[in-house]
Parts: sequence; C-alpha cells; structure tokens
Amino acid sequence: MLISRWQAASSPSIDRLRHILQAEGHDVTVETFLKNQRVVEKKHPFGEIRIVVEGELLLNVSGTQLLLRAGDRIEIPANTKHSYYTQNDVAVTLYTHYPY
Repeated sequence: MLISRWQAASSPSIDRLRHILQAEGHDVTVETFLKNQRVVEKKHPFGEIRIVVEGELLLNVSGTQLLLRAGDRIEIPANTKHSYYTQNDVAVTLYTHYPY
C-alpha cells in the first residue's frame, strides 16, 4: 500500500487529477460515494489506485484504518482486503486499476 498526501494549499481540480493518472497511462473512472455509504470488504486480482477529489473517504486496508482527503492518493496492491466508508460528506474519487 502506498499513500501520497496532497501538499498544496488549495484542493486540486478533478481535471488536474485525471490528467495525472492519464499521463501515467491509466483509464480513469469517477466514482461517487454517498453520505454514510459503506462498501464491504473485498479484494480483487488487480491493483487499485484511488484519488479523492472531493470530501473524505475512510478506508480499512488489511486492518489499517486511513482517512483520505481531497488530493490524497492510495495504491492498493492486488489481493489486498479493503473497504470504504463515508461519514459526513459525499466523497468523489477517481479510480483506476493495474494488473499487478
């Protein structure tokens, strides 16, 4: 698991974040998580990259709890158990996957 925190004073735009992922060669999907939405624990045979565009996303990755805010990025390796939860806000994310 690799986490990159957004360090700039202002939040990034969705276009800027999408451009970053596309420049790395990824196809990008926008996913929106509603307030108080839970995504049950899962794992899949491919790695996942997710960047929060708006709001906050709570994650549990193999028992480690993390809070991601706008601009924060996480890379979750293949076959790693993870789940998502939102609390007070809607969370908008960019998502892509990779084969390892």
